[in-house]
This record gives sequence, C-alpha cells and structure tokens, in this order.
Amino acid sequence: MAKKKAPGGTPATVALTAAGASFTVHAYEHDPSSASYGEEAAQALGVSPDRVFKTLVADVDGELTVAVVPVAGSLDLKALAAAVGGKRAAMADPVVAERTTGYVRGGISPLGQRRRLRTVVDASASGHATICVSAGRRGLEVELSPGDLVALTGAVLAPVGR
Repeated sequence: MAKKKAPGGTPATVALTAAGASFTVHAYEHDPSSASYGEEAAQALGVSPDRVFKTLVADVDGELTVAVVPVAGSLDLKALAAAVGGKRAAMADPVVAERTTGYVRGGISPLGQRRRLRTVVDASASGHATICVSAGRRGLEVELSPGDLVALTGAVLAPVGR
C-alpha cells in the first residue's frame, strides 16, 4: 500500500503521514439520509462490512475510551469495560465525544484525535491484512493494517464486538 494524502488532509491522515505508516485513502459521496455511516462506507467502497470498522466513544468508569469494532456488529460494553480493567461502560454523550476527539459523529477516527484516548480494537481486526476506519470525516475512509492501527493508537486488541 502506498502512502497517499487525502485531499485537504484530516488530522488522521496527517498523523498517518507523520508516522510514516502505509495507508490508502478512500473517498465516497456521503448520503446524509444513510441510516448507518459504517454500512454506507462498506457498500460505497465495495468492501466486506467485516473489514470496515466504526469508531465509538464510551465512558468506562468516568474515563472516555475508544472502541473500534466492525460496522456489521455492535459494541459489547461489558467486554469493553473488562478489556480496560473497568467495571461499567456506557456510550459517551455524542457532544462530549465530538468535542474530545475533534471529529463529528459519523466521522470520528481513532487516529489524530484532539486528545488521545485509550483505545480498544476488536480482536477480529487481526484476521484481516487491512481494515478501513474513518479518516476523520464522513465520506472518507483510510485503509491500513490492523497492526499499524494498534501501534499508532496504543490500542489493545480484545473481543469487544458482537
């Protein structure tokens, strides 16, 4: 995979470029009436929903935590809490998630966030050579190896999707 800059780069693509990571940017026309940002991305890119991952922000015992899970499934909040040594997890307030990450809902990337949050990537990611995650805005995905995503975010791999 070659390094490619996104048109009008995002903090995620800037972070990937600065790290010297190998990645590919995929742009598509976002449909505002789409019911699921992730499933829309998978369909638009012609990629299996198992390889397209959504970035969700949860509150685990009062600390914001990022979960990266396949768009085809959902986040197991109990598993997320356990993965980071917590007791309780709930989805974060969307306004707080946007303010903390610097991204808008549907475009939150695990990369290049305003404030780096602890991150858990679903273990299923390791079964793919590359996965797609948001590049920082709706209609823009970045494809990279799961290993690079884990390394660049300081994430742990754990079975947090269902």
